[in-house]
Amino acid sequence: MNDFSTYRFGSRTLDLSRPQVMGIVNVTPDSFSDGGTLYEARKLSVDQAVERARQMVKDGATIIDVGGESTRPGAAAVSLQEELDRVVPVVERLNAELDVIISVDTSAPQVMTEVARLGAGLINDVRALGREGALEAAAETNLPVCVMHMQGSPATMQNAPHYDDVLDDVNYFLQQRITACNAAGISSDRIILDPGFGFGKTVEHNLRLLNNLRQLHQLGMPLLVGTSRKSMIDHVLSRPVDQRLAGSLATVAIGVQQGGQIFRVHDVRETVDVVRMTEAIMNEGRIAND
Repeated sequence: MNDFSTYRFGSRTLDLSRPQVMGIVNVTPDSFSDGGTLYEARKLSVDQAVERARQMVKDGATIIDVGGESTRPGAAAVSLQEELDRVVPVVERLNAELDVIISVDTSAPQVMTEVARLGAGLINDVRALGREGALEAAAETNLPVCVMHMQGSPATMQNAPHYDDVLDDVNYFLQQRITACNAAGISSDRIILDPGFGFGKTVEHNLRLLNNLRQLHQLGMPLLVGTSRKSMIDHVLSRPVDQRLAGSLATVAIGVQQGGQIFRVHDVRETVDVVRMTEAIMNEGRIAND
């Protein structure tokens, strides 16, 4: 595996030679995981989002991922101005108040440009910089980018997804996006890959990807794993979204064993414990207390 011990996120660096936990802060009215509870009134939602992020940092998150557009299956599109209104105040406050890497979950070039100016350290795009102008905007920020595989769009992605071989198809798609990023001026040492659990995939596709995640290391870039509270857990355990913690933690443990670098989750404290315990077992305690 490549040495990611000093991976740069804007003005901050992070050791990705060990698994890191990314906490999710959604400021949307229809987030699948929290029902939009952070989105009551503009000022209140910013305060609540910052306090949630503050607790996540205390619990061990080293990255906070802020999103202003729901990408759950069937989600409606959001206007550019609405996304800016949701995300920008949160990024400003987080950068001013917390020593943490700020990731912004966006596909909009204008949002990428603005949040980079305000101190974000990572552009996290579920559409893999596929929108017009996104590659160029991301390149100009000089920030790392996370590109994700998705079959279809959020509105249609779960309408009977099909692959000849999900591992081969995801690998090929990510290779193509790496090539596109490089051509736009985004060097390979600024690219993080996300296989896109739950984005245009059946439960069988998701489980196969997770169980063979290590194969994607041949691309030579850090891997982000986002399985927290996803419907794949419901399909296996028949649990509603607010009762999927145990299933989520099981996927994290497998993801650590498979060499994942970043784990994007809702439940930070419990995930950090699982990551550390899994690491200790794998390394027979040699780095448990580092």
